[in-house]
Amino acid sequence: MEPKRIFIILCIVLVISIGLVSIGIAYAGGVRGMGLLGVLFFLTFGIIVVLAQIIPAGILLSSFIGEIFSSFRKAEAPVRATWD
Repeated sequence: MEPKRIFIILCIVLVISIGLVSIGIAYAGGVRGMGLLGVLFFLTFGIIVVLAQIIPAGILLSSFIGEIFSSFRKAEAPVRATWD
């Protein structure tokens, strides 16, 4: 299978699984009718938005940590190997 098709299948499985869990949570909480559908959409797309924000947050965190440690290295004196 081509990677694009696998990615689409994984996305559909993710949305369906989040939706089913959302329906289960809402139904156990006593929500019925249109409220159940609203909770389904709210939880499903809320979770997807949070997951989409994890990637940029990870990039920012890794660059922040890299910048902290690179500032320590700038203060070091360069070491040169010489052959006598």
